[in-house]
Parts: sequence; C-alpha cells; structure tokens
Amino acid sequence: MTNTEIPTLDGDGMIPAYVARPEGTPRGAIIVQQEIFGVDAGIRRKADSWAAKGYLAVAPDTFWRQKPGIELSPYVEEEMQQALNHMMAHDFDIGIRDIEAVIHWIRREEGVPKIGLVGFCMGGKIAYMVAARTDIDASVGYYGVMIDQMLNEKHAIARPLMLHIPTADHFVDAAAQKAIHDGLDDHPRVTLWDYEGLDHGFAAEIGARRDEAGAELADKRTAEFFAEAIG
Repeated sequence: MTNTEIPTLDGDGMIPAYVARPEGTPRGAIIVQQEIFGVDAGIRRKADSWAAKGYLAVAPDTFWRQKPGIELSPYVEEEMQQALNHMMAHDFDIGIRDIEAVIHWIRREEGVPKIGLVGFCMGGKIAYMVAARTDIDASVGYYGVMIDQMLNEKHAIARPLMLHIPTADHFVDAAAQKAIHDGLDDHPRVTLWDYEGLDHGFAAEIGARRDEAGAELADKRTAEFFAEAIG
C-alpha cells in the first residue's frame, strides 16, 4: 500500500512509495528499503515508527517496474517463490537510480537535507550499494544478501554504513560472513554487528521469523547510529 508518487530521475515514470510524516519539522529522513515481499504491513510499520521518532520516512516500491503494489508472505511457499522471482528479475542498477530519485525528491521537494537508508534482506544488499554509489548520509543493512560478492565496491563507501549480521543466516553462509568481515572489519566507515545464533529475518515486524531481543538490540543500535549521522 503506497500513498505517494515520486518522479524518476529521467522523468519517464513515477515510483510509488509509502510516506509517513512526523509531527513538526523532520529531524532528517529515513528511506525504508523493503525486503523481497513488497511495501507490506511490516515495512509500513517500520516507516511509521521512524516518523514517530521525528523523521520523514519513505518506503519506495522496489518492484514497481515489474508489478507495482505486491504484498507477499514469506510463510506461503508459492508467494515466497514469487518474491524470489521478482528479486531475480530486478535490475539493481536501475533500482539504485530509483533510490537516487527518492533522495533528490526528499532534498528538493520535501526540503530535508540529511537522509539515511535502512534495508532488510535484499534491502540490506541495497543499503550496501547505496553507501557505495550515492551521496546518502548514512546506511544500515539488516541480513543483507550477496554483499560478499560486492566487496570490490568497498573503496567507494565514504559515509557511515552499519551492517547487522545474524550468524545462523540460512541465506548468507559462514564463508560469506567471513568474507564480509575480512573485507570490511578495518574499513573506517563501516560498523559490523554479529547476532549469535540468529537467522535471516530476525528483525521482521510481523511473523515467526522475529527474535524480540535481537530485533530490539539491532533497532536500538540503528536508532543511535542515525541520531548521530542524520540528527
């Protein structure tokens, strides 16, 4: 469910987004980057919670070029497969341009200069890409997939990036986690947090994947990180 449309950089389309506004002047803005399941109730809840903290929150519909408005469940096999198919078909390079369009819109149309992005699963990978490829002020990725295959971009990360890594992530194996640590532990802009024994999706707002203690700890670290980097 989206409530706003944001023009693409080329002006060739409109990106649907769910926007949650704070009371009064925003402290900054947070882009909430979805998982593979769409701008669903959990993602909207995350955006609402950032707005309640005083931020302008914007959750763009990543797959709008394929099929706008999807809301799929990780607990229904057929819907999980649809979501994975959308991710396989997604052009991540064009997707980053769409994020850049959202950044421009927030700064120009909304007048909010400082912007962070928080992403989950596929969105965790996008958080890493955005840190390396855009001028966003700070990024946070939760259980990002395939980051180990993009370490050749780490030299371009100039703004703060935080990654939350559950050690029992069944989508990111121990070898991939080791590669991420080996590649990024000494990076001056990157902070890595391990969550012992937790699995992929531990910070989901809704459903059985959530681990309450792990989610609260990661969310607290994220909130402090953005308070310092964004305001």
